[in-house]
Amino acid sequence: MKILYVCHRFPFPPKRGGKIRPFNMIRHLSQNHQVTVCSLARSEAEAEEGRGIAPHCERFEMGVVSNPIQMLRMVARLPTTVPSSMGFFYSPDLAAKVNALLASEQFDLIFVHCSSVAQYVSHVRDIPKILDFGDMDSQKWLEYVNYKPFPLKAGYWLEGSKMEREEKRLARLFNLCTATTRAEWETLESYSTGVSTDWFPNGVDADFFKPDGEGYDPDTISFIGRMDYYPNQEAMFRFCEQIWPLLRAKRPEMKLLIVGADPIPAVIKLGELPGVTVTGSVPDVRPYILRSAAMVAPLNIARGTQNKILEAMAMGVPVVSSSIAAGGVDAQGEEHFLVADTPMQYADAILRLVEQPAERERLSRAGRERMLSHHAWPRSMERLDGIIERCLTEFRGNKETSQ
Repeated sequence: MKILYVCHRFPFPPKRGGKIRPFNMIRHLSQNHQVTVCSLARSEAEAEEGRGIAPHCERFEMGVVSNPIQMLRMVARLPTTVPSSMGFFYSPDLAAKVNALLASEQFDLIFVHCSSVAQYVSHVRDIPKILDFGDMDSQKWLEYVNYKPFPLKAGYWLEGSKMEREEKRLARLFNLCTATTRAEWETLESYSTGVSTDWFPNGVDADFFKPDGEGYDPDTISFIGRMDYYPNQEAMFRFCEQIWPLLRAKRPEMKLLIVGADPIPAVIKLGELPGVTVTGSVPDVRPYILRSAAMVAPLNIARGTQNKILEAMAMGVPVVSSSIAAGGVDAQGEEHFLVADTPMQYADAILRLVEQPAERERLSRAGRERMLSHHAWPRSMERLDGIIERCLTEFRGNKETSQ
């Protein structure tokens, strides 16, 4: 089968959330099908790195864009009904390449990851199409309204409202739509578009993210995530203000590692707090997680699956997560990881892991076992295969009925 795969971030190397899911799909589908990948690269450096995808697909096409121009495309859509996100992920060059492929070849399936790039193939009617929303982006923008000051909150409300309307419109232009988690799927279902829907989870590479048996520092905890991403920033600001003093009062030698690329100045300033280290970009996050007594994910804004949680659990490092971030993980609180929401709940859960080695060991083993059984990529890809077969069957059935 010949598959045209379109995604919003060039999916190689798979080092961040927006690239991990599409890369694993592409790698899996390429085992039995001819996959053509079309996506955006935001710099020549990213484009050069991205060419490493060649062994994992039949071929690829890139649209290389620059952020200043993409920002102008966002601004141009502000007075229209089109979400600004659509401008940020639009490239005339990539659109031309996609159209040329569609004109010159007969594809058996079009697969789109992320609603912001559905615009490239929304007009196609004679090929079965799947739109993998992943996360429902509109709901993230609408959640920002609760955290941003005026007038920013008005801007996020506008974008979220426009995006929700666009998600509903786009869903109706595809034959089947999917999401990353059951919670995201329920949001998709609530749109009542009449289109078939399903979900399949993110996985984790448990051979790469695994325990190393070298022990950990009981006075060290870590947070992992890109620090140019607002939900991560907000989580650490609140954690350091409300929870960190409680922990240091109990254990004055405690250390917090904030590990992630491109920290803004306000995040860097957190490194001035006693016991807090802001690393910036690191070549490999695993040593920081593995030496930690626990990895914290105190996210107040979270959609879909937090890959950082899956990776830590796969490495046998217990996780203390907010309830909203926990919703994207197929695991049970208390049994496989700990869930907290108030400052005191976080402090109690973290101290429980720091001060009770046997409890940490129990969660370490249980967490990794859960990742192996419920968040392995092969199992997720089996679900994807079933979803694709369902889409093709329904498309053929509808085509025969209309004839």
